[in-house]
Amino acid sequence: MKYSKYSVVIIGSGVAGAYLAYKIATQKHLNDGVLLIAKSALNTSSSELAQGGIVAVLPEINKGDSISSHISDTIKAGCGLNDFNAVKHISQSSSCVIQDLMNLGVEFDKTPEGKLSFALEAAHSIPRILHVKDATGRAIENVLIQRVKENDVIDIYEDTSAVEILVDKTNSAKGVIVYNRDADSYEAVYSNAVVIATGGIGQLYAHTTNPSVATGDGIALAYRAGAKVKNMEFVQFHPSALAVSNKLTMPLVSEAVRGAGAKLCDTKGNYFAKNFDERGELAPRDIVARAIYTTMLTNNDDHVYLDISQMGIEYFRNRFPNIAKSCEDNHVDVSDGLIPIAPAAHYFMGGIETNVCGETSVSNLYAIGESACSGFHGANRLASNSLLECVAGAYELADLLSQKNLDAPKNFDEKVKATLEKYVQDSESTCELEDVDIDDIKNKIKEIMWEGAGIIRNKTGLLDAQKKLDELQKVINSATCAHINECYEVKNMLLVSKLIVNSALARENSIGAHFREDFCTLSADIDMANNVAISFKGKEVNNGEVFTE
Repeated sequence: MKYSKYSVVIIGSGVAGAYLAYKIATQKHLNDGVLLIAKSALNTSSSELAQGGIVAVLPEINKGDSISSHISDTIKAGCGLNDFNAVKHISQSSSCVIQDLMNLGVEFDKTPEGKLSFALEAAHSIPRILHVKDATGRAIENVLIQRVKENDVIDIYEDTSAVEILVDKTNSAKGVIVYNRDADSYEAVYSNAVVIATGGIGQLYAHTTNPSVATGDGIALAYRAGAKVKNMEFVQFHPSALAVSNKLTMPLVSEAVRGAGAKLCDTKGNYFAKNFDERGELAPRDIVARAIYTTMLTNNDDHVYLDISQMGIEYFRNRFPNIAKSCEDNHVDVSDGLIPIAPAAHYFMGGIETNVCGETSVSNLYAIGESACSGFHGANRLASNSLLECVAGAYELADLLSQKNLDAPKNFDEKVKATLEKYVQDSESTCELEDVDIDDIKNKIKEIMWEGAGIIRNKTGLLDAQKKLDELQKVINSATCAHINECYEVKNMLLVSKLIVNSALARENSIGAHFREDFCTLSADIDMANNVAISFKGKEVNNGEVFTE
């Protein structure tokens, strides 16, 4: 087995991971450099797919906006389950990180007068979204990746999976075991700063806008290392994914299209959004997603339509060229003004419990971006707050790490040595899975989660999901080799799915993105003192029983 050492190891190469890599590499002299690990290609992430934009709270140039207004909108969308300090801190940091992105080369859209163009999205009280056409995430990611590649301090591992955090007896992270698929080998990477930035969990569901790599790996890694996780029941389902079949990743039709005037109608031509909420198409995502899902069930349809005729087809094509191309690539003709859409798993408000600096309950282990849960989003994410959280979290963590001694560890206790020995033995093993169809198990997990822990939930469905996941766990546990690479991803999917289901069972009310039809009165209480987040520590669940895999 190969061994290496780095000052900082970052697992995940989306906007959060790439921005952190660049910031820490340029802020502090690092004796051992930075390692940026990508599970697939460097630019394969949910960030690359983010269309709508990034929240920019810039009251000095966007008259009528304010920090307090953005805080209010974020807390309303999050139903008061937010951490106020996290919301305030990230909102206040918006101006600084937006300016930094522009200094790095991100070119946000401008008005004809040459001023920044602010767009309106659902549940925002004022237009405050900056965008680069309809591919904002890709534009930011491309700039950051270019900066990362230009920096000699940063090493990049692609097609590499992190499989276990090295944790010593003092509950301190000392590095990570990684598996490189091309080399078919393990590597022990030693570091006193291990950062998880692996993104979300969308691929746990049969219908998702997330890329193939979004299987909850970082959350599973942290949980097994003993870290706390939080708000695991809150999965955001985007109302408008392009309704095309047989797609591992459903193309997103951005919130910004509805913000620009598109209307929802069913397959019979009936406009229905205001039947569910007076804000209609611009209600929070959970409300719009349930409205669409309920309408589909009522009409026995697999989609509804987004009517873009009122904004004009040519305007749509010019304002949203990538969405128009996505429609064309998937044989959807927009010339009649109707785009078939359906809800899909999109964003995870839960994750590894952190403070606003990205610190977890395990020393030297950090988390940022979608894999982290600082409490910023609460029970539901406000549109375009995700990219803001990614860059604000990375910016804050870079400042924190720059104040620490980041020399790689040299000595290890018996616990770390035992973990290393396990992978040395695996490296010498030729075991292969012969009795388990991994793809079949993945597909079963996706269907179980969509049916039992999806947009509308109840106790019966959640208990059924729990039982089926436990049965799949037994199948995996009986596999020929417990540590072979093909098992890592599906084991992570199972663990995180079970955490989501357990959290959803524990929360016997409906709030934000978590809707229980057996407790179907939505909480309108945004008094933070009356709303309690559910968190588990690694190896435990909320009732204190040992959580086994």
